Amino acid sequence: MIKESLKIFAGDLKHSFRDLVPIVIVVALFQGAIIQTVPENLLSIVVGLTIVAVGLALFIRGLELGIFPIGEGLAVDFARKGSVFWLLLFAFTIGFSTTVAEPALIAIANKAALISHGLIDAFWLRMTVALSVGFAIALGVLRILLGHPISYYIIGGYIMVVLVTFFAPVEIIGLAYDSGGVTTSTVTVPLVAALGIGLASSIKGRNPAIDGFGLIAFASLTPMIFVQFYGILAYSVGESTQTVQAAAQTAQHTAHHIDHFIWSDLFFDLLGTIKDVAPIIAVIFFFQYIIIKKPVAHLHRISVGIIMVILGLYAFIVGLEMGLFPIGETIAFQLTDMKNDLLIYLFAFLIGFSTTMAEPALLAIAIKAEEISEGNIKQNVLRMVVALGVAIGIALGAYRIVAGDPIHYYIIVGYIFVILFTWMAPKYIIPIAYDSGGVTTSTVTVPLVAALGLGLAENIEGRNPLIDGFGLIAFASLFPMLTVMGYGIHAEYYRRKKEKAHQHKEEHA
Repeated sequence: MIKESLKIFAGDLKHSFRDLVPIVIVVALFQGAIIQTVPENLLSIVVGLTIVAVGLALFIRGLELGIFPIGEGLAVDFARKGSVFWLLLFAFTIGFSTTVAEPALIAIANKAALISHGLIDAFWLRMTVALSVGFAIALGVLRILLGHPISYYIIGGYIMVVLVTFFAPVEIIGLAYDSGGVTTSTVTVPLVAALGIGLASSIKGRNPAIDGFGLIAFASLTPMIFVQFYGILAYSVGESTQTVQAAAQTAQHTAHHIDHFIWSDLFFDLLGTIKDVAPIIAVIFFFQYIIIKKPVAHLHRISVGIIMVILGLYAFIVGLEMGLFPIGETIAFQLTDMKNDLLIYLFAFLIGFSTTMAEPALLAIAIKAEEISEGNIKQNVLRMVVALGVAIGIALGAYRIVAGDPIHYYIIVGYIFVILFTWMAPKYIIPIAYDSGGVTTSTVTVPLVAALGLGLAENIEGRNPLIDGFGLIAFASLFPMLTVMGYGIHAEYYRRKKEKAHQHKEEHA
């Protein structure tokens, strides 16, 4: 048994190292060939990336043992219990509790508060986003129960996002769009996906591939609406004429602050990881024992899986802080100082692609997509298509900052294309495409992308970090939806062509 487990873990570890190769190549290429300096902390980078690979392997094995089974088990138990109220309350609580503690959201909220000179309150911004995600997961679960097509909800939501944009203060728009991309955490995504798929599998007449996915898409969409409403309220109550000048001064400190790894932070990182996962575990066990009143099946195995997820996520974060974040941020700032726009776009494209390929949340969704589609959707192909979407999105977002164009023109055109692709794409790919937009911006991508956006807005004359610096994460969330639906349209066309050729062959046989 132990021998078999070690063999599986060795396979996971091999795949993790393979996933990190693109990041290593991008960093080495820019550091060696373009900036032409050897990083001071080269050993730390190598050790850090090794720890990241081990963390990824532990995380994936923990998901398979603990998070996926308990999420699907809860969904089945709720469906049997037949209580819509408790199911919706569980969905809301999971969404709210996990988002409040989401590190990426905390980082973005603190940056927004600093840059806006306190006009945007970090705590209330987090509460607004957390409430919107709780509402989104509950609405997504209700959709599965009712059996409504996801496209009606998503298209209606995008129309609402666009309408609110015309009334929202210009300072809040980029931040609102970004908040939709930072809500879905590395642990929340697998649990929410397992809940949706488990629910769709246990209700007669539902298709797990078509109805089971989509909860993450809801969690990415509603914060954009809620945060814009919060911005309208915040700016109407406490607008200050000094905000823009203060933003320029405070952003200078924010943009040039590059974190360096400190060994004494190891213990606090572990505590932080436990704190992030604790609300999820508390909610799960409360509903399992108090509401459903049923012991957790295979508790020992589930517990081992949860511990592996915590240790894996902890190792992953420590490895990133040791190796990737310091050098990634340094390269971003050095490139903006070189005043070569093409290099900035190339770096944005490559860093978008490489970090997405290593994103644990995307890996979790891709594994589920391959399993539910019975191998029709290949997890590696799906991840590459999503990574391509993120790369295009971040490169275009970087161009938008350099050009100084308003963000909402790009986003509105992007949503129009999403609506058009939704009509053309096969049904089975649409919910996965919508979800892929939410899982791309998590543990790895957000800090690097946020640093690049703020660095560009600070270093380019005439740009306001509050208005122009945010928004890259929104681009990284939007374009994967287009590339995944494009992949589905192409695959369906190829399948039909193959079928016609086969029929033609049989007719002439």
